[in-house]
Amino acid sequence: MIKRELYMSRIRPFIGTELIKVMTGIRRCGKSVMLELIKQELTESGVSPTQFVSVNFEDMSCSHLQTAQALHDEITKRAAETDGKVYLFFDEIQEVKDWEKCINSFRVSLDCDIYITGSNAKLLSGELATYLGGRYVEFVIYPFSFGEFIELYRSVAPDTSVRQCFQKYLLSGGMPYLANLRYADAPSKQYLHDLFNSVQLKDIVKRNKVRDVDLLERIIAYVIANVGTTFSAASLAKFLKNEQRTVAPETILNYIKYCCESYLFYRVKREDLQGKQILASNEKYYIADHGIREAVFGGNMRDINLILENIVYLELLRRGYAVTVGKTGNKEIDFVCDKRGEKLYVQVTYLLASEETINREFGAYDSIRDNFPKYVVSLDEFDMSRNGIKHRNIRDFLLEDSWA
Repeated sequence: MIKRELYMSRIRPFIGTELIKVMTGIRRCGKSVMLELIKQELTESGVSPTQFVSVNFEDMSCSHLQTAQALHDEITKRAAETDGKVYLFFDEIQEVKDWEKCINSFRVSLDCDIYITGSNAKLLSGELATYLGGRYVEFVIYPFSFGEFIELYRSVAPDTSVRQCFQKYLLSGGMPYLANLRYADAPSKQYLHDLFNSVQLKDIVKRNKVRDVDLLERIIAYVIANVGTTFSAASLAKFLKNEQRTVAPETILNYIKYCCESYLFYRVKREDLQGKQILASNEKYYIADHGIREAVFGGNMRDINLILENIVYLELLRRGYAVTVGKTGNKEIDFVCDKRGEKLYVQVTYLLASEETINREFGAYDSIRDNFPKYVVSLDEFDMSRNGIKHRNIRDFLLEDSWA
């Protein structure tokens, strides 16, 4: 089991406190493993495993606990049989109706430490905010970073170079379970395809009661094909009209919102860096795992510039940055990142092959006068840094501890 220290270092300060620890993220990205890692830490610190109560709501043997009352009765009974503080671990809690009331009741009435996971961003909106306002901390878990991928891939193929690992990562992505399939091509593709279908069916169609599944599939296919390109619902509506499907832009945006809530896509807004305002239109979308894109849609190598952007974007999120796309005059900066007031600018390109490309990528920073770090990231092996703008090979960039 890989120690996901990036997340553990954030969760650790809250272990043992009365705040509810909530882990969300796309299905199968490693949330259940995080619960196991937390149990491991607790055991090492002297807590007896008899104090753990774990329920996975996707397990059929727990299906009788899928109402708040049944769960409440069961946990209260188990807590009464346990000596000392009880540690509650609930996996895929969104399967339980009215679970918020139940969790709040445990927090108030039991001497307990609560950890929950869920595959939906709406988990923490509306109801939960009302019952648990200010009493929870949320951690979004992402598929494996390139660094984590190397660690796991080398357990399968020990002598692989960083360069070969990156080639594999471009096609396989970072879903943890692929290591169990020893990263074999056909089984990995099949697994990712089935995972995509279950996200689509369980987390999007079923949860949001989507009636027009064909339309949803077309919209998802369009967004997957165009990750990282500016998106307009009106132009997609026009495109669908040509395929004899009349649909309102609002419907398209609603369907995409459902996809973002299930963590299949991430939306990046555009920001005017001169006027310091968020622009209303033409945001971009990235996919949670580029391996899913290769399995379902193919063409990662053909669209390598978009995939490199996707990989860098998710790495920025993993490290806790808020990210927008920057617009300055008629130029665009791929990623403007902010973490507690510390800024970072990143341009991503495939290769700095011509003088024109070099001028475009480095020239995007011409009108930015602040002293925050500015990067151009590409697959080039040679360092082409200039005018205080740092150039990095993408593999080195992803593996660096800090970009400050």
